[in-house]
Amino acid sequence: MTLELEPDSPQHDLPWIITFGPLNDDEDWEPVVCGPYERPHAMALAQHLVADEDVMAVVEPLLPATELRQIRSAIELSQQNALEDIDEEEEDDSLDTDLAHEDHTHEEEGMHVADEPTPDEIRAGFARLSARLTT
Repeated sequence: MTLELEPDSPQHDLPWIITFGPLNDDEDWEPVVCGPYERPHAMALAQHLVADEDVMAVVEPLLPATELRQIRSAIELSQQNALEDIDEEEEDDSLDTDLAHEDHTHEEEGMHVADEPTPDEIRAGFARLSARLTT
């Protein structure tokens, strides 16, 4: 499974990951995430493994978000798409489709939340990861 992209899509240039998981619901093992790869390599690896094994492979781009608002926007878009899919399929009216975030903080629940990293800190992390991958 992967996104169908237009030939000129900028997502082609992103790093890609592959998530391998059980093909059937009766199999009980945790999915394995591999990557990052360039898209052609990710596609080839996934296709070869799926051809040889009874596994599902999801190939998707890594979104190098450097700000919390970018991540929130991606989550909101995904939630909206999920709601639209439910509406299109005319699911049972009793299905709870409220995906809104409850108004509470993790501190109220006794959880410590780390400070939000800055975009520069995140980019520096990208550089450190890249250096590790190439050595």
